[in-house]
Amino acid sequence: MSPEELFQQLKHPNPHLREQAMWALAENPDETTIPRLMNILDEEDTTYRRAAVKALGAIGHDAVTPLVEALLNSDNVTVRGSAAKALAQVAINHPDVPFAAEGVQGLTTALNDPNPVVHIAAVMALGEIGSPVVDVLIEALQTTDNPALAISIVNALGSIGDRRGVEVLQSLIQDESTDSYVRESATSALSRLEMTMKFQQGEK
Repeated sequence: MSPEELFQQLKHPNPHLREQAMWALAENPDETTIPRLMNILDEEDTTYRRAAVKALGAIGHDAVTPLVEALLNSDNVTVRGSAAKALAQVAINHPDVPFAAEGVQGLTTALNDPNPVVHIAAVMALGEIGSPVVDVLIEALQTTDNPALAISIVNALGSIGDRRGVEVLQSLIQDESTDSYVRESATSALSRLEMTMKFQQGEK
């Protein structure tokens, strides 16, 4: 299939055909593939936009620089949110490749984006990167005064399964001044984290 046909197939109602097109574009990109996919990130057609996000994630680290550029500089909140989601897909699809420092820096900056669509997507992407960025998440948690952002970070720490999260979550739970929703989330995240760590120890 030609690149043009593959791009059209990204709009297909059948998810298997979309997935097929996505991987075909990712495995044989030309110099126009990433720019064209980037241009889809503001599409109103959600199916097409999500397929582009996944295709950029499948391409992997070559897509990080333009994604960070869009994440930090686009005026369009849909584009910024989609860029953060695509960076998460890079981490999901390429877990054996260390995540580019530029990508981590971009996502860290995006934690301060005023729009929750963007900063929550940035937390989710950092959560997918996992242990290498636990310190970034902990620092953001300790410095934010935004309860919604704090809850997202707490949940990410609960899912990563890194020991450094335990102490932070415990101190949040014990601190009388912690927002009640954040404390509640920290309590359930801590039990999830402890279960994950036990599971990981059992695997060793």
